[in-house]
Amino acid sequence: MIDAYGLNVLPPRRESFVTERGIRRTWEESGRVREVFSPPYARPDRLDEQLVFALKYDGTELGVLAALFQKVSALDIAETVRSKPTGKYARRVWFLYEWLTGERLDLPDLNQGNYIELLDSDVYYTGPVQPVARQRMNNNLLGKAQFCPTVRRTERFRVFDAAQWDQVCREQMAGVPEAVLRRAVSYLFLKETCSSFEIEHETPTASRAERFVAALVSADSENYVTKSRLLALQNEIVEPRFRDDDFRPDQNYIGQTTGYTEQKIHCVFPPPDQVPGLMAGIEHLHRRLETSLWPQIPAVVHAAAVSFGFVFTHPFSDGNGRIHRFLIHHVLARRGFTPEGLILPVSAVMLDQQPAYDATLEAFSRPLLELIDYTLDDAGRMTVSGDTGALYRFPDLTPQAETLADFVEQTVSQSMPQEIHFLLRYDRARTAVRDIVDMPDRLLDLLLRLMGQQGGTLSARNRAKHFDMLTDSEIARIEAAFAAAMQADAQP
Repeated sequence: MIDAYGLNVLPPRRESFVTERGIRRTWEESGRVREVFSPPYARPDRLDEQLVFALKYDGTELGVLAALFQKVSALDIAETVRSKPTGKYARRVWFLYEWLTGERLDLPDLNQGNYIELLDSDVYYTGPVQPVARQRMNNNLLGKAQFCPTVRRTERFRVFDAAQWDQVCREQMAGVPEAVLRRAVSYLFLKETCSSFEIEHETPTASRAERFVAALVSADSENYVTKSRLLALQNEIVEPRFRDDDFRPDQNYIGQTTGYTEQKIHCVFPPPDQVPGLMAGIEHLHRRLETSLWPQIPAVVHAAAVSFGFVFTHPFSDGNGRIHRFLIHHVLARRGFTPEGLILPVSAVMLDQQPAYDATLEAFSRPLLELIDYTLDDAGRMTVSGDTGALYRFPDLTPQAETLADFVEQTVSQSMPQEIHFLLRYDRARTAVRDIVDMPDRLLDLLLRLMGQQGGTLSARNRAKHFDMLTDSEIARIEAAFAAAMQADAQP
């Protein structure tokens, strides 16, 4: 259908072929599933036959169907439905045509038959059910036509869910002394802030960092996925000159200068007239999943749908990446995945594994770039030709959700314990050094920081500059105490 109707769509996750001879076989290539069927599966080159086959074997590709329904007539779709009006695939075609186009087919409502689910909940993560009497259909899509991602149930999510990382995190925190936990919370909020800015190759001023930390602290106390709250957040974390008072009015993109007159484009975002609808769709999706407390959607899948939907929309002139990562924490906190008052330093893991983070962004942006016709003027202003809005409305966010699950798992299983253990060792070192010399807190913290940077020793230069009051014997005892306290296997 993509070839026959010349559809400008993102490549589907699954492609099916029929061989003239041989057996059915399946393989995965570059993240896409290819399946070859034996000759008995061949279907006539008719719209009705191809549509039913696609829904049965290739899944529900909303982006492809949205583009297809713009090319075929309502009469052809109605005829497809009339051939089997109570058949489950014909009913899905019927519902999806009306849902995606907003046009009503010349067909009477069904008045008999069981309700069926639109998406197979064994294959996809599905949203709260909305019964639709006209087709006797249970609409379980995650969102509405303004923005409706799909996320497939994969083995990666089964393993992630079984590990119960939210419970693991709570158990880790339960054994931490209260004083250390308070300091850990403060440290983790600051670390997440600095890491999020560093991913963007930025060093925030103290005031901007404080504002971002304050936003993270309140991530679980209010709904940030509204236009007014997101605008306020953007205004808080960017330089005053780049604050927005509305969604962006210009076409934006991410590019890299390769010469005085050339740029390599990495990602093109939706045209500005498409942004309000996309953002309204993201807000609707978040509100629907949050208010319904829908247990079928794990918190990490919910966070991926909202945060990556946001960053692929890029609604502001600046600050989109930082808000994208903030929204991960926002959803995890609101869904109760993160212990109250705590934050997972996910951005630190993203920074440490930036190639993997970049790859998950490019999994969407790279194939998208091949479908967009654009020009750049001498000032670097971009103009996009054609209607590209549908390319952003129905993303398959499975790769992004899987990568986020990897980051969260590594944060809970490795980064968090390492940070807590470091603080416990630091406290031991602090106590041990103070037993040798009872110095002011400012000097004590400076001493420990310098020794940590210098492999547990105090350089002659730093001693002369800051600690000339210490004797050789005291320094030797301090260095020995520091080494003993900072041993990874030392008991708290």
